[in-house]
Amino acid sequence: MAKKTPYILVSNDDGFFSNGIKALARLAAEFGRVVVIAPDREQSAVGHAVTIHEPLRANRVKVVDDIEGFAVTGTPADCVKLAHDQLLEEKPDLVLSGINHGSNAGINLLYSGTVSAATEGTVLGYPSIAVSCTDFDNSADLSGCLDAARLMISQVLESGLPKGITLNINAPAGPFKGLKWSKMADSRYVEEYEGRQDPFKRPYFWLTGKFELLDDSPDADIQLLRQGFATVTPIQYDLTHYLMLEEMKSKTES
Repeated sequence: MAKKTPYILVSNDDGFFSNGIKALARLAAEFGRVVVIAPDREQSAVGHAVTIHEPLRANRVKVVDDIEGFAVTGTPADCVKLAHDQLLEEKPDLVLSGINHGSNAGINLLYSGTVSAATEGTVLGYPSIAVSCTDFDNSADLSGCLDAARLMISQVLESGLPKGITLNINAPAGPFKGLKWSKMADSRYVEEYEGRQDPFKRPYFWLTGKFELLDDSPDADIQLLRQGFATVTPIQYDLTHYLMLEEMKSKTES
């Protein structure tokens, strides 16, 4: 029996205008049939938000080469949910999200729409990978990200992923020293809001703030990225802290 050609869903949070999604769609086409279902505009830092107070619209578009898909008036998570329920010809063998322009290492992955598109794929039962470049420039050299993603796509299509696990790949622009398995670095943003006034003298606030790395572990993703490596981090949407759960059970249920 002939081996089934993989059917691959590609999404992101930067929208269809992003060079990153075009590059990832072309890479996915090396492995199988591709459909791109992504936001019709930039949706960076929306996390895992879903749209509940207005309808979603999906317009068929040509993405790049002969790869087509749908531009959706919603969030990255909306795109994957709508793809699963309404837009796909069949269930995908793999969900890819990216290539995001900007790092999604450390605490960034909590806010990332790109990572959330991938984790939504995981929630729905599909092997899923998020891919990000540390360079924010839309014209950044994505060759390193593509090399890292190519390795992981091949591995996941061959062996799958454990239930509930998403792979989060980050890579510098251009070539990298090697691909390292890493943990999510302990980090945070120290929030600062700059107060301003609009032309009608009404106050408003603009988020600024500073990024803080709180982790000097040699296997932390941000540390490795700063050394020129690409990283891949297995992440999960189960946020239960099992050690504390068992400790509390032993104290209160004995």
